[in-house]
Amino acid sequence: MEEIQSQSDLYRSSSSCASSPTSRVPSSHFFYVRKPGSLRQPISFEDSPEWDDPDARMEYEAGGVGGDSINDAAATPISPSLSKINSGSMASPHVPEGAGGSAVRKIAGASIAWRDLTVTMTGKRKYSDKVVKSSNGYAFPGTMTVIMGPAKSGKSTLLRALAGRLPPSAKMYGEVFVNGSKSHMPYGSYGYVERETELIGSLTVREFLYYSALLQLPGFLFQKRGVVEDAIQAMSLSDYANKLIGGHCYMKGLRSGERRRVSIARELVMRPHILFIDEPLYHLDSVSALLMMVTLKKLASMGCTLVFTIYQSSTEVFGLFDRICLLSNGNTLFFGETLACLQHFSNAGFPCPIMQSPSDHFLRAINTDFDRIIAMCKKWQDDNGDFSAVNMDTAVAIRTLEATYKSSEDAASVETMIFKLTEREGTQLKSKGKAGAATRVAVLTWRSLLVMSREWKYYWLRLILYMILTLCIGTLYSGLGHSLSSVATRVSAVFVFVSFASLLGIAGIPSLLKEIKIYGSEASNQHSGAFVFLLGQFLGSIPFLFLMSISSSLVFYFMVGLRDDFSLLMYFVLNFFMCLLVNEGLMLFIACLWRDVYWTTLTLISLHVIMMLSAGHFRIRNALPKPVWTYPLAYISFHTYSIEGLLENEYLGEVFAVGEVRSISGYEAIRGDYQISPDTSSKWRNMLVLLAMAFGYRLIVYVLLRFGLNKNVSARLLLCHRKNNSSR
Repeated sequence: MEEIQSQSDLYRSSSSCASSPTSRVPSSHFFYVRKPGSLRQPISFEDSPEWDDPDARMEYEAGGVGGDSINDAAATPISPSLSKINSGSMASPHVPEGAGGSAVRKIAGASIAWRDLTVTMTGKRKYSDKVVKSSNGYAFPGTMTVIMGPAKSGKSTLLRALAGRLPPSAKMYGEVFVNGSKSHMPYGSYGYVERETELIGSLTVREFLYYSALLQLPGFLFQKRGVVEDAIQAMSLSDYANKLIGGHCYMKGLRSGERRRVSIARELVMRPHILFIDEPLYHLDSVSALLMMVTLKKLASMGCTLVFTIYQSSTEVFGLFDRICLLSNGNTLFFGETLACLQHFSNAGFPCPIMQSPSDHFLRAINTDFDRIIAMCKKWQDDNGDFSAVNMDTAVAIRTLEATYKSSEDAASVETMIFKLTEREGTQLKSKGKAGAATRVAVLTWRSLLVMSREWKYYWLRLILYMILTLCIGTLYSGLGHSLSSVATRVSAVFVFVSFASLLGIAGIPSLLKEIKIYGSEASNQHSGAFVFLLGQFLGSIPFLFLMSISSSLVFYFMVGLRDDFSLLMYFVLNFFMCLLVNEGLMLFIACLWRDVYWTTLTLISLHVIMMLSAGHFRIRNALPKPVWTYPLAYISFHTYSIEGLLENEYLGEVFAVGEVRSISGYEAIRGDYQISPDTSSKWRNMLVLLAMAFGYRLIVYVLLRFGLNKNVSARLLLCHRKNNSSR
């Protein structure tokens, strides 16, 4: 205790500009306290903007969701620490009604409370497996509860635990109550927004939200349009509703602030009772951050319960919070009203200086990374002596704050509030229903068609590259004729066409990786599934792959001068189309396995080179070494079946004259250059094998997505990456 007291005295004496809210600075120069009865209004600051509308705060109805326990809890007096501060200052500002556009419908919120919540994850912490330790807290409808702390303090883990989205490796102990009940939150009753959400850049904001509503909600189309417009109005996106999210060609898309609001609006189409947001201010500047929080405050005033994490905020943003849960290394250092947290730090001996943001002061006191800065700053001197602002030992500060909070009236009031919220059960949250599987497949197919038609870089550019490649091969092998001497050259032309066209398909890897990321984002919120995603992606890709196959096949077929027969031409087109389908499935499989552009590209190039070598062109298949090159490489290479089918289509039934008397069949003519079957139905068997391989690769992808087997490979890659960075 002597060490703690000496550190507190040192910090208090060294901070010449520091001032206690209760003794040194008049309230007119510090943070203004809510007036009695204004529990759900934001804390105001001297330089906060003055809002115009005085009627924006949320009124709790007696029969609202949550039962009487919520209403009784909402009417409870403010935090005990707040009652000690002079509250005779100006009234708190109200969030403007016009902040979110025109009026939208109210949302029935729900209360959430957690008691003795502990989360353990093996290998997450260096010295302990406990990521969150005995956390207590609650959140009311119509309020914003923020979980704040430095990096790796357990903020996101606590948020995931409350939302029931912990990974399988994590174990949760304690209790989470929703409207006083321990029941699990059903589908549609809550929304969860990840820190980084994948958006479809080739869709407009309205299109993106509309397709999201079609995937999530049952019912009629016109009802979903109304929900989409409500979400657009609630997140202040009316000016961007018809703008492409990611831009097009040389047009700029939405900025990070608008994109973040679009990701939140996607969850609002379900009209959730509780909305969890992981870092809503992630990668936002000060203006975008303030606009985001004002918009969220407006959303809370509609009745929604907001719980989100935050790392740091400005003074204006801090004034909009209702309650704060302060974490450090998984320990709860404070939970309660935001202004009471300032009083808590002052009581512990760490008052907030006048010109410093509260969140900066909090993180400065509890972030152990500052110890390295302290050690570095002790070697230097400024004009006035030591760097007085960094003399505080964070480990001592954390222990002091934790001990002060556990013995304070604030901790006792939190336990009392949790008891009131859980002593009797309120209204049970009900599932809002899901869209049917057939509806989801149709929506994903149509959305894929629309996206592919606008993705000029990955689809139309691929078509251009295919045409350029085909023209190059066609001019290189043009004018071969139909003599016996042209057989070997014609085999080379077919081999080069199939092999190089398949290799060129790797240009579509970025698009496939983006589709997988979008699926992961939608599947995490139960908006999509592995089967509907794969079926929709497969059906949506068919028109574009067929367009590539028919355009390339026609150019190659007539420039090289293959047999002039319509049925043979159609088989050539279908065979190459199946080849592209198999190649697309293989790329999807490798992309799903690695989830990384570099490793996916490297793996596919290696596989294509191996399949080219074993396709039977460089050395006839009968002469290939049996152990590896014949079994299994030659039989799992789709190049082999495609090339064999095309050559059987060209040469079976053909007759070549040898001199004036003798003639040989096409099978005998090609036998020395490539191994094919003399059976005329063999080419259709090769077609069936290609079709089976196209579905087989997608079946493997389904298993990976459905059972999460690909996460092991991705986790190993991430672990290796972290080890390399740490070794550096």
